[in-house]
Formats: sequence, structure tokens, C-alpha cells
Amino acid sequence: MSNQPNILWIYGEDLSPDLGCYDTPAVNTPNIDRIAEEGTRFPNTFVTCPVCSPSRSALITGTYQTHFDAHNHRSNRDKPLREDMKLITDSFREAGYFTCNSPGPPYNRKGKTDFNFHRDDPFDGIDWNERPNGQPFYAQINIPDTHRVFKPDPDRPINPEDVELPPYYPDHPLIRKDWALYLESIQILDKKIGQILDRLDDEGLSENTILFFMSDHGRAHIRCKQFLYDGGIHIPLIVRYPEQVKAGEVNDNLVSGVDFMPTSLSMAGIDIPDYVQGEVFLGENATERDSIYAARDRCDGTDDRIRCVRTHNYKLIRNYHPELPYMQFNGYKKLQYPLWSLINVLNEKGELTPAQQHFCQDTRPSEELYDLQSDPYETNNLINNEKYATVRKDLTGKLDKWIETTGDMGVTPESDEVKTYWDENMLEGYNARMEDRGLSPDISDADYVKWWENKLL
Repeated sequence: MSNQPNILWIYGEDLSPDLGCYDTPAVNTPNIDRIAEEGTRFPNTFVTCPVCSPSRSALITGTYQTHFDAHNHRSNRDKPLREDMKLITDSFREAGYFTCNSPGPPYNRKGKTDFNFHRDDPFDGIDWNERPNGQPFYAQINIPDTHRVFKPDPDRPINPEDVELPPYYPDHPLIRKDWALYLESIQILDKKIGQILDRLDDEGLSENTILFFMSDHGRAHIRCKQFLYDGGIHIPLIVRYPEQVKAGEVNDNLVSGVDFMPTSLSMAGIDIPDYVQGEVFLGENATERDSIYAARDRCDGTDDRIRCVRTHNYKLIRNYHPELPYMQFNGYKKLQYPLWSLINVLNEKGELTPAQQHFCQDTRPSEELYDLQSDPYETNNLINNEKYATVRKDLTGKLDKWIETTGDMGVTPESDEVKTYWDENMLEGYNARMEDRGLSPDISDADYVKWWENKLL
């Protein structure tokens, strides 16, 4: 038993690949960069949903959240997991592992689970030091610092003028400051990563621990979290396993979030459950994908249904509700994103570029097609460009087949009762938080921007 490798998943929440080892300017991430130097980095890794609970439900089961009614954000949390399915922790327990979950140093409380199903005690404990001597462990460390509200780094503040904004964001002091704070929160995360690496070294565990550094979905900014553009589903992934996984390598293969479970089990020599829809991407049983798939459904009380297929070169996004705006009301975003209000103010003034103004439209195209090599920020929709007719047909076929073969339950809308509950829940939470701030829930965007400027600038 003692020869079995330990498995450690380290999550940075709401984190895109905005790291030093991914060539992001301004940010300083020496500890994460160390993992990349000592392991293999997978720059083409994508989760199956751009919000936490559906994505985590897929990650821990190796199955698309749309397959087992876990696709609507924080739905079915009082219902048990389907009887024919199990969690990765079940497989590791059956193989004699101790399983644990914490938010990291100082390892004194349970870590985030946030699944769209109910499960009593999905983990055995909080810290691997609770296990019997010599027992292998499967651990998750869910570090929350990159989740809003962002944590400033007093040791290394980032000058907002030094950050690089994507072209779909207006170049405005408020947004530069917000983005700089996001990068500073990554530096706080990196310091905790350093403490974890030191602990592994001190306890003599580094050589026999397969370490995955990852995220549950992309960054918490508009057009990112809760959307299927790369900002919402593209995450960092680095795997370190001394002498077993190549050090300093970059593997460009496509990887999906549903692949983490089967890959972890395979590398530990444990059988993969038959129901699993993910693929093994590392080790002797590795295969190679030609596409990844992602889905967005209800997030908080905001109803939607979006699907996408992405290859190395192209992405097709299908909007099932083109009559709805991208910026339909969402209490979380209105409360937490300065740009959510600012972009409306700038749009009314006519101060946005076409790429920035696109997100403010009252309706959406039913489909969007992007050439990711020439347009990595997904700003030029080619869906009606005849030059890409063959690409569109190919991706449409792939997406249709995925929806059918995986049993996409998003085809069936939620009941009016469920929708009403989450609508009211979101509105009540939003109103209460605004009241706590001394603000009217009906504050104008212009006045709300002034509040944000007073708070951040």
C-alpha cells in the first residue's frame, strides 16, 4: 500500500491562466512557476462549465454535468447522486486511500465542495495528517483567494498601468484597478502554494505525490465566468510527479475537466468506473482529444442555455436564447463586477469599440463561430462567412453528436416553480447586499460607477 502514489488536487478558484508561467505580465507567481518547471503544463485545458457547482460536479465524477441533472447552478443540492455513479473519493477509498479536503494552510476546516447533488461526507477528513501512518491519500486543497472579493497583496502591489486588458474591455482606470487586484489575489494564492510545496518537501511526500494545479473555471470578470468564451472555461493545468511526468514540458493536447478523474485514477493504477465520460490524458493509457465541450445553464437566478464545442483552431457557441441579452440581470455580477455597470455608462456615451459594445447588445446571434488562431479573444463572429462553411458544418455535427450521445438534460427546461424560487433568491440576496452598502437596489449605473470609483480608486 505504501508504494501507491498520493494524489493532490490544488484548486485556485475562478482562475484563468493568468500566471507567470503562462506569460502574463505584471503578476508574480514563483511557486506556481516552480510546479511548471518541475512538471508538465497543459495550456489547452478547459472545464465543462464556467461556474463552480456544475463544473465541480463534473470534475469529481468524470461525467458531464448535463448528463446527470447537475447542470443548473446549485440545483438538486438536496438530492442524492444517481445510484449508478460514484465520486472520485469513492474509487480512492475502495483502493485503500484516505481522502481529505481543506482550503489550505492552516488546514483547520473543510474545503469547498459545492456540488449539485447531496452527499454526506464525500471526504474522510480535512488534512492528510489525520490518516494512519503509511496510508496513501487523495487530497483536495481549495484555495479561495482568487474568488471575488479579490485580496490585495500588500507585499507586492501591482500598478494598474502595468496590466494588459483584453480588447473586449474598455481601457478605464476603474477596470485597470479591478484587474490589478485580481492579479494581486493570484499572488496571494501563489504564496499559499509555496507553503504547500514546502510542507510536501518537509514531510518527504513530494517524490510520491502526483500534484495537479488547476481551477474550477475561469476568472470572475464579465464575458468570462458564467460564459463559454475562453475567459470562462480556459483554466491552468500543471501536473507534477517527479521521475514519472516530464519536467519543464508543455503538452498542447486538449484536456477537459471531465478528464481529471479518470486520469488521476489511471495514474494510481485504479480501475475507472464504466460510466465515466472523461478520457485519460496522461500516463501509459493516455489518449488524444480532437475537441472539448462545455455548457452553461441557469447561473444563480439567471436562466440561460448555451453550448459550445472547441477544437485547437475553432470554437462554435450555440445560444439557445438569442432573444436574451448577454447582460440580463444577475445579482452576483451586479454586486461584484465594476465593469457590469461601467460598460453600460460608456455604451450610452458611445465610447466603446465594436468588440466592447457587442456584449451590450439587446439580443444575441443564435450561433457564434471563432477562428481562434487569428482571433484568440473571440471578437469576430464568422458564423455567416462562407469561407468557414465547412468548419461550421463540422463543428455543428460534433456538437449535435455530443448533445445526443451524452444525454444533455438541458433540453428539458426547469419547472416554473424552480425558476421562481431562484429568481426570488437572487433578488433577495442582491437587495440585502445593496442595503448593507447603503445603496438603493435601483441605483443608476452612473451613480453606481461613482461608488465603485470611491471604493477602488
